[in-house]
Amino acid sequence: MSSPDPQFRAMNDDENRPEHGDSAQSVRQPRNPAVRGPVIAVTGAASGVGAALVSRLAASDEVKQVVAIDERRGDCAAAQWHILDVRDPAIAEKLRGADVVVHLALDLDLETDPAARTAYNVRGTQTVLTAAAAAGVHRVVLCTSAMVYGALPDNDIPLSEDSELRATAEATGVGDLLEIERLGRRAPRAHPGLNVTVIRPAVLVGGTDTALTRYFESPRLLVVAGSRPTWQFCHVEDLVSALEYAALEKVEGELAVGCEGWLEQEEVEELSGIRRMELPSAVALGAAARLHRIGLTPSPAGDLAYTMHPWVVSVSGLHAAGWRPRWTNEEVLAELLQEVSGRHTVAGRRLGRRDAATAAGAAGATVALLGAAAAVRLARKRRGI
Repeated sequence: MSSPDPQFRAMNDDENRPEHGDSAQSVRQPRNPAVRGPVIAVTGAASGVGAALVSRLAASDEVKQVVAIDERRGDCAAAQWHILDVRDPAIAEKLRGADVVVHLALDLDLETDPAARTAYNVRGTQTVLTAAAAAGVHRVVLCTSAMVYGALPDNDIPLSEDSELRATAEATGVGDLLEIERLGRRAPRAHPGLNVTVIRPAVLVGGTDTALTRYFESPRLLVVAGSRPTWQFCHVEDLVSALEYAALEKVEGELAVGCEGWLEQEEVEELSGIRRMELPSAVALGAAARLHRIGLTPSPAGDLAYTMHPWVVSVSGLHAAGWRPRWTNEEVLAELLQEVSGRHTVAGRRLGRRDAATAAGAAGATVALLGAAAAVRLARKRRGI
């Protein structure tokens, strides 16, 4: 990947086990010739979820061969590596002979230029789907997010997996994910014989950096008055195991993945020990929009909706196939809090040590940023802008 997605950057602990061939060499380890499982290709294979999945598949007796594709070589020696950009049409030749492709080469980095991010994500997915069909691949697995359902006050809790996708493009990367899903739905019509499975994780945790994980780096948890936040997490280890199910064709269709149940905001505050700061909706949304517009924060106002309204999902599809999460919401939250310990983020903007040290009180930095937005608005009003 040219811009590895930090949301997909976490490494599965299984990668560190010697039996997974954790070597930088590309020489494939001998496999049991009796194995008649599928040949599985993985894009975005050198880091994050892609690297963890490659290691897991390479160690599986159900997989004949793993083809790993990225712009740099990863550590799994048991995979066959191809170094190229997923937007390169030459990828079709590299996919020839594969039965399944798991496409994980996505960029959802908060700091990436939005236009460049969209160009990479959409063009990469288009190319992979077209190349897979041309190479005779019969299944492509896409990984998006449960965010595509949208965070809305009238959402069912939990949402069924076949619920309407009501998200808009106002949150970071969600417009790209909606377009990726649209491409996935169109592909079987354009390429008869090609099947597409979509996996949608809840809030992803485990070495990740997103607007939603940064929410827990704040000195206080921002709560919009009148909202009803609910939290459902997905540990990267559980996402990897769900992707393995999809790659081995144990499930198909559009599937959500995450922990069982959810946590209410009050439970999150009790478990985390972080107090809330409640603001009126107009103040919170208006300030978030202004701060993003003037470049003080990487997160658009649309990200705030996912901390205001429920978007908990049912994972019945995976459950029906026998899959179960290893992690609970409480356990994932505890790991997230440990990961972000020592980081200081306000309104989506990560502060340096000097900034954090000068923030007066738990809510000082938040008030400072909100005040800065108000000051900018007042100055513009005075100038007649």
